[in-house]
Amino acid sequence: MTQTPPNLSISPRLGEMLIAANLANDQDVQRALEFQNRFGGRLGAILIRMGAVSEDSILSVLAKQLNLPIIDNHHIPFDANLLLETIEKTGIEKDWWLDQEVVAWADNDQHIHCLARNPLDDTVQEVFSNIFADRVQHWYLARNQDLDKILDILAKARKDSYFGDVEDIDLLRELAEGAPVVEFVNNMLSQAIDQRASDVHIEPEELHFHVRYRIDGVLYERLNLPKERFNAIASRIKLISGLDIAERRLPQDGRLNTRVSGQDLDIRVSCLPGVHGESIVMRLLPKERQASRLEHLGFAPDHLRLFNKWIDEPHGIVLVTGPTGSGKSTTLYAALDAINNRSQKIITVEDPVEYQLKGITQVQVHSDIGYTFGHALRSILRQDPDIIMIGEIRDRETAEIAIQASLTGHMVLSTLHTNDAISAFTRLIDMGVEAFLVATSVRAVQAQRLVRRLCPHCAKPSQPMQAIQVHTQQVLPVELANITANWRESVGCPQCQGTGYRGRVGIYELVYITADMQNLVLQRASLGEMRKLAAREKFRTLREDGWIKAYQGVTSVDEVLRVTEEAMW
Repeated sequence: MTQTPPNLSISPRLGEMLIAANLANDQDVQRALEFQNRFGGRLGAILIRMGAVSEDSILSVLAKQLNLPIIDNHHIPFDANLLLETIEKTGIEKDWWLDQEVVAWADNDQHIHCLARNPLDDTVQEVFSNIFADRVQHWYLARNQDLDKILDILAKARKDSYFGDVEDIDLLRELAEGAPVVEFVNNMLSQAIDQRASDVHIEPEELHFHVRYRIDGVLYERLNLPKERFNAIASRIKLISGLDIAERRLPQDGRLNTRVSGQDLDIRVSCLPGVHGESIVMRLLPKERQASRLEHLGFAPDHLRLFNKWIDEPHGIVLVTGPTGSGKSTTLYAALDAINNRSQKIITVEDPVEYQLKGITQVQVHSDIGYTFGHALRSILRQDPDIIMIGEIRDRETAEIAIQASLTGHMVLSTLHTNDAISAFTRLIDMGVEAFLVATSVRAVQAQRLVRRLCPHCAKPSQPMQAIQVHTQQVLPVELANITANWRESVGCPQCQGTGYRGRVGIYELVYITADMQNLVLQRASLGEMRKLAAREKFRTLREDGWIKAYQGVTSVDEVLRVTEEAMW
């Protein structure tokens, strides 16, 4: 019978192929080889544990090296009966299959399909050549998480568990430091980075736990695994982020610095106790991000011109508002980069400092020791700054110090959590700041959201409602009035993982303080009155700015509707 075992005469070596494909550098490969020579193990697994390369990159090179296809989870039969039927016919105990981390199943043609942690293992190859001597063998490569899942199914069928749903803290610590759990967590993070995820959510339920990635602001489920493995994986994450693995009743926050897929990451970890276990969320912050330029953030020409005018003012407060994850910090970093000409002293106070800017003094808040935004600002004002960036105005103390700084000749940039630009004035007043201080110090407010960019590979032309087309023509900036409409909608393709979108762009609502608006603030006017004034003065709403992005073919009408609420002006 024809068989398709792995290619055992391997040339060139895996490390050489990774270097040639620019998937790993020579230094990392040499370090991995030295570790392998001292302690053994598979080179690919060592590189993944080092964070030098992602599992998908390793698999793509191994597929070429071994001349084996990669099987995805849609084609793996996660069926205990099918696995057991094949295994029992061999006469080999299930313990051997679990120890060797190998599985096999037969199809309707009685061909044997084989998966192994190490398909080149001599013992596995010798056993398979004997027990399936008269059968066609099809060997595959698979992601570790898929192999782990099918091994879990086999282990549970044996009334045992692969990692064990254990409660003993010492045993949990031992499992958390074991190779399978370490490799799983590293693979999970490397896949998140490869898929451009900003957050990883690990959510336990009664019988399973889910791993979801937030990509371009939307959560997508990537793994659904047996609950038995949750405690070991959760303990691993807590262990490396400096949290107490024995504490499961109280929320905990931690952080870690690591290297994943060749990138240095700062990861913020949050654990929240739930009914079925701790919900864990990891925020992924690449350290090597560069500050974006304002012109790359999605500002329409008139908005970009106006925002640049604001940040060139000698004093006053410019606020950027929006919910968490709307790109406020990115906008402020871009603004600082634009005005940082080394002729002014610029200081930021942040929690956390997401990435570092050259030529700027950045201060990290430490609330656990009492070093709050308010305390930091008092010290900063003694440093003779010209421009101050406050990560977020959270309370009256911070707001009042920021206002005093702006009234004494400093330019202050900060963020505030409100739904739109106009609400920033009432939010500050609700904090306890006097209305006359708000009216005299705040120069301008910008609200923003992030909408997903249409995938350039699969988006197709569309025609939205006539009312949307007419309204968009009415709010188009002069600079865009002569461009041809390019309305498009999402489709989905392999390049965008079927979502129809890839990347995000900002939509904005800019309100500057005219004399009339200042009077309304002084009078503590209602939001409705201020919004009516904004409408008369032709300020564009978030949704209207979104229509312009859709008109240009950058995003879709559906995406704008998803992200924005109905205009109230």
